[in-house]
Amino acid sequence: MQIKSFIELISVLKDKRACREFLEEQRWHGKPICPHCGVESEEHYKLKSRGEFNGLYKCKECRKRFTVTVGTMFEGSNVSLEKWFYAIYIFLSHKKGISSVQLAKDINVTQKTAWFMLHRIRHNMREKVGVQFNDNTQVDETYVGGENKGRYKGTQGRSTKIKTPVVGLLSDGMVSMVVVPHTKGTVLKPIVKSLVRKGSTLITDGHRGYKGLHREYEHQVVIHKEKEYVNADGYHTNSIEGFWSHLKRGIFGIYHLVSRNHLSRYCDEFAFRYNTRNISDMVRFVMFIISAYKRLRYRELIADFWLDTYIKLKTTY
Repeated sequence: MQIKSFIELISVLKDKRACREFLEEQRWHGKPICPHCGVESEEHYKLKSRGEFNGLYKCKECRKRFTVTVGTMFEGSNVSLEKWFYAIYIFLSHKKGISSVQLAKDINVTQKTAWFMLHRIRHNMREKVGVQFNDNTQVDETYVGGENKGRYKGTQGRSTKIKTPVVGLLSDGMVSMVVVPHTKGTVLKPIVKSLVRKGSTLITDGHRGYKGLHREYEHQVVIHKEKEYVNADGYHTNSIEGFWSHLKRGIFGIYHLVSRNHLSRYCDEFAFRYNTRNISDMVRFVMFIISAYKRLRYRELIADFWLDTYIKLKTTY
């Protein structure tokens, strides 16, 4: 199916039936698969209600009922598939994302519903695109959120305790991020060792948290505090720093404020969009919906919110 724009998407996926059949084709390719026992067959029973088939099947083996949304992020949702598909397409195609306030207006739901939908989408973005870090891996850390209270306007740095540190790795145009409690060597070095193949060329700045990595890697260091941006061997960290600017423009420009406990999902969002930047919006959309298996429940999301609130109150008072 060649859909090249949002207008075409609306015209093709115009109702509940069209969206269900589209999802069935993308997930099953004509042979329904029972999510309970895994049997793939064209002979599963189609159950009708008042003489009309609405996507409810009965497995010919285990005899359990199922629909195409069972086992996906759409299972149990009161939001129609049309609105889900529109939200996903808009969210993935916008370079910097979309706020819950704007999405609520676009698909005619409450802001609370739109906020939950966006977090469900982000929850399914993790590990969608496999990243293998080998040679020429750039590693850097940044700080997101908070305010520079008591400091000169526009300054930032590792001493900004109210900000949340994030470690990023970039290689061959692919990025991955990890939200961390601090940027000491006890955190940075295990992350590098778990994600980057030993013996690879590793490029970092002069932060002392990376000290000692030369024993297992070809460690190239760029001394930024000496105004060095490309070292003597021609290595730099400009790519990962360019990604940081994209991440922060998106967060500050669209979302304005991001909770510490939700930050990892926002990082997953920007990593997914960056790693799939060279494919079309429709391919990205299909790739996402056929592999959206993680179901985030509202109580789990709210639990993160109350934990973050508790931490803020504890540190304030």
